[in-house]
Amino acid sequence: MKTFRTIIALSAATIAVALTGCNDAFMQQDPTQQMAEGVFLKNEGDLPLYLNQFYSKYAEGMQSGYAESATISNAPFGEAIRMPRLIGWDKMTDNALLNGTQLSANNTGVADPRLNGTFVVPQTGVTTGWDWTSMRSLNYFLRNYTQAARDGDVSKLDKYKAEALFFKAWDYYNKVLIFGEVPWFSSDLNVDSPELFAPRTTRTVLMDSVLNIINFAVDHLPEGTAPDGRINKDMANFLKMRICLFEGTFRKYHSNLNLPDANKFLTECVTAAQAIIATGHYELYTGAGEKSYHKMFTFLKTPQTDGNTEAILARTYDGANVGNATFRYFDQNQTKKYGCFGASKGMLDEYLCIDGKTIENSELFEGYDGLWTELNNRDPRLTQTVCRPGEYWSIWRNSGATKGVIDAKVHGITFPLIGIFNASTVGGYRVIKHWVGDIAEYEATTKGTQTGVEFRYGEVLLSLAEAKAELGTITQDDIDLTINNLRMRAGYNIIAYPGSRLTIGSEPADARLDKIYADYVGYTPSPLIREIRRERRVEMAWEGLRYMDLIRWKAGKLMTVPLRGMKMTLEKQNIYKEKRELNPDKKDHSDEIVIPASYVAIKDKDYFLDTEGFIICYPKDPNVSNGVLPWSDKRYYWPIPKQEIELNDNLTQSSYDGNSW
Repeated sequence: MKTFRTIIALSAATIAVALTGCNDAFMQQDPTQQMAEGVFLKNEGDLPLYLNQFYSKYAEGMQSGYAESATISNAPFGEAIRMPRLIGWDKMTDNALLNGTQLSANNTGVADPRLNGTFVVPQTGVTTGWDWTSMRSLNYFLRNYTQAARDGDVSKLDKYKAEALFFKAWDYYNKVLIFGEVPWFSSDLNVDSPELFAPRTTRTVLMDSVLNIINFAVDHLPEGTAPDGRINKDMANFLKMRICLFEGTFRKYHSNLNLPDANKFLTECVTAAQAIIATGHYELYTGAGEKSYHKMFTFLKTPQTDGNTEAILARTYDGANVGNATFRYFDQNQTKKYGCFGASKGMLDEYLCIDGKTIENSELFEGYDGLWTELNNRDPRLTQTVCRPGEYWSIWRNSGATKGVIDAKVHGITFPLIGIFNASTVGGYRVIKHWVGDIAEYEATTKGTQTGVEFRYGEVLLSLAEAKAELGTITQDDIDLTINNLRMRAGYNIIAYPGSRLTIGSEPADARLDKIYADYVGYTPSPLIREIRRERRVEMAWEGLRYMDLIRWKAGKLMTVPLRGMKMTLEKQNIYKEKRELNPDKKDHSDEIVIPASYVAIKDKDYFLDTEGFIICYPKDPNVSNGVLPWSDKRYYWPIPKQEIELNDNLTQSSYDGNSW
């Protein structure tokens, strides 16, 4: 039981830290003795102080400091992420191309073990997701908080209980996402508690329990509109919505598991989403005009100060006491070994053209043969997610006499790095979502103030549309409120291109995507659900939700669609063959291409192409064939560390439909 003894000791220390700032009497007593007797929670004022410790653990936003280390929140991906979960989790999906072996000194070009099928069950490690420290602290609170009821009326403290249950529901949701089933613990445990040897709780009982506690949180939390304030009713409804959408669709599409009540969870999702909408507290952010979508993810102050009307739960930073280096790290992530990645061609292919048609059916699509012409005439969110050369990062500098200036006339146009090894975007598509472009924020290093938006209104609209479509109750009014509202914010011109308005019964044809679903996933969603899923992938790209979506849709095999980067035409090959610098005699460098020496890339050395000329991902990995990652259905769940199985004979290893770790 060594693992649990460690957890119990950590909990006592955590409590002492959480109460910093309260009266000296608390800090002058032995923490372990205080914990055993519950004296931390004798007064109502102690309750919010105790609960403060959970905010940065769950609503971690952009983390703090460099935020590049493996964290519990990045389980089960560990060091493969090296970025805040809000950005990094998409790196482990079909949205991304990673450079080979980010942590390998010899840069062999081998994919992360979690992607190429060589991952082995870890012996130990809380970064796997099997961590119960916070859960025990929450259960400790739930057992002791009633002591603060001085007049005997415990109901007056319900809002604090609700706050603790909100975090407990979030913790269990994260664990179910990773492991499928885990033990349900109703109380904090001691070294001799028999519950330490509990088996997994069945999913139906487990998720009914989660639903019960998040419903209590919804019913008893106060109203509130401050995204960076204390947990409120809207935040609880959002978490309920996300949990119920996941569970409802998981049960529907993983029909082989015979899990009941999928529609019950989908209905609860609708209820929660509608409750948020009905408050009138939120609306899609439009304060930056045609660039509002990009701006949404680059705020540097508080939601109220920035006019961020979309944030429901956000972590903000003052830059003095707590800051983050997200922008600096993100700006450098394709010029250093750690964190290098780019967007996949597969993700780009799903963006519609501005007329609402697919790239196969629209006359406006300019093809892959030019210099990133595939980014032209597309859903406006594409070039606010992937950097089109001539915009954003490609015309900015973080050093030199003109640092901080975003201007092609000054800097020319720097094309993205490509290549399979160190310092590359891998396939030529640099992700620009979350990129701030502010020199003061860059030079603040770990004292940056970039806001981390955990919950936002855009996801509410998407979840409502999907849940109602899955239930078969969606109407055109629902589509206009949700999908079409998102498209108009993005910049679609529905008047000029009426087809860009999604209409039930007139969804755009997409034989390519339908065939991918049929060939790889084994089913083809209805045209309407396919379009709602498309909208979700586009709107929520690089917000850490794609992995969750693939799991719940039973679409993990989309990870085996060949991973590709941009098309390396002869023109591009020649551009990248040698270093290119600005002409010192010119004053306007707008038409000049800049290729620093470290960006030079040679065919069949720094990159490899398929028969159509597109960059292949992981060409040097013996476990990846032609850019095709392996997949096993056991990856719908991740393994429990071996030591935990050895300590608890009643605990079984993760297994999905007979596919066991």
